[in-house]
Amino acid sequence: MSEAVPVDDLATKALGKLTERGMSISCAESLTGGLLADAFVRIPGASQTFRGGVVTYTNEMKTAVLSVSSELLRTNTAYDPQVAQQMSTAVRKMFHSDYALSTTGVAGPGPDEGVAPGKGFVSLTTPQGTEVQAIDQPGTRAEIRVAFVRAALELLVSHLG
Repeated sequence: MSEAVPVDDLATKALGKLTERGMSISCAESLTGGLLADAFVRIPGASQTFRGGVVTYTNEMKTAVLSVSSELLRTNTAYDPQVAQQMSTAVRKMFHSDYALSTTGVAGPGPDEGVAPGKGFVSLTTPQGTEVQAIDQPGTRAEIRVAFVRAALELLVSHLG
């Protein structure tokens, strides 16, 4: 992940590319707790492209709001690539957006369900399919959350070219 590129610059670039193409974006967040949505809405004109987002911090809400498999959550935990994929797929459908991002992982400070802080996944669902990226970014709770937002935005910008 590139620490040199500020999150605002990545969000601006992503929204610009989506706007040029007449496409929209939504997001489903867990450990980032709304920071990804905030990265978009801080940019003037975001309403042309950003449809909205949901924060599903608990497993119960991942299932209730996004229909993430409760069996998957029980057997694999929330820190699983399939969970990230189900989150981004569901939020894309929920908001009728062209693209959707999701974040799930451990913000810390300690491990959760045997998963170390800074480990998790970001997912991008597009009209063509879904790409999930593993993240392993140690740091403070705040640093980890920002790193996941940056990783999600980098994945989107990379896909948009």
